[in-house]
Amino acid sequence: MPDPVDRYDDFVPVWVPAALPPPDHGRLWVQLLLLAATVVTTTMVGGCHYYSFAIDLATINDLAPEPSSSALFLNPLFWIRGLWYSLTILAILGCHEMGHYVACLHYGVDVTRPYFLPAPLPLTGTLGAFIRIRSRIPNKIALFDIGIAGPLAGFVVAVPALFIGLWLSRIDRLPEDASNLMELGEPLFFRFAAWLVWGEVAEGSTINMHPMAFAAWFGLLATALNLFPIAQLDGGHIAYAVFGRRSTAITIIMVGVAIGLTFVSSSLIAWTVLLVIMIVMMGPRHPPTLNEDEPLDTGRLVLAAVALVILIVCFTPAPIGPFLGAQ
Repeated sequence: MPDPVDRYDDFVPVWVPAALPPPDHGRLWVQLLLLAATVVTTTMVGGCHYYSFAIDLATINDLAPEPSSSALFLNPLFWIRGLWYSLTILAILGCHEMGHYVACLHYGVDVTRPYFLPAPLPLTGTLGAFIRIRSRIPNKIALFDIGIAGPLAGFVVAVPALFIGLWLSRIDRLPEDASNLMELGEPLFFRFAAWLVWGEVAEGSTINMHPMAFAAWFGLLATALNLFPIAQLDGGHIAYAVFGRRSTAITIIMVGVAIGLTFVSSSLIAWTVLLVIMIVMMGPRHPPTLNEDEPLDTGRLVLAAVALVILIVCFTPAPIGPFLGAQ
């Protein structure tokens, strides 16, 4: 850090820091390259989602063998239709991280622009996105605002995307043998939205989700997982801003809950392993802010309760599993 400079005003010494270099928001070419790669992987996955969506579930077992991957990938329509999923999930994840980024800039916190994480995973095409905060948070108010800005921004985008995606979806009869189908866990908010759009679905039928609806479902789940009150997660920032050092006990308890959830659904194992690695490497204690004495106002405490509600209505203990109605 540059040496401080002493200035004098009416013979009274006033200490001010010397001019600081402009903030470094990360290497733009790396961020753009990762974003471009994530567009490719999510569009590829989105094309696969659209291909599955276009098939009538009732006749899925009577179809001829699927076309080869090369035939699908060479079809321009495959990539165009993949944008339904790709643009939706990138909007949700991007707004989530930009919420953190803008809040950091507001409080003068040194932060990078978002880094997207491409991954050729069969369902998501991405591992999400992140920003790097490279300076101490000034106080608990700033910590709270930075922590909650991301989930709120992502949730605001995911909600209309969910309703539009469900409207674009359709009701299909289930095949007699549904053993090869995958079932997605339905968070409370997803169930409510599906009921508003489609009402009660008749027995033997299900909602064949449009890729946009699937992207919104994934966005809701990612929002909920980030809101878990654990250490350096968004929910951990909020918990520390509200409870201070007592949030360490909350972190330990919630890590135990996360481990317990892996016995409910194996689809949460990867997330839980990453949590445990984070706790081992960084410890369960949240780093203190520069000013620990400034309390949160009533409005922010209400927002903390809203974040808890969002966690509850967007989370499902079994995100992915075999179809329960399979014979």
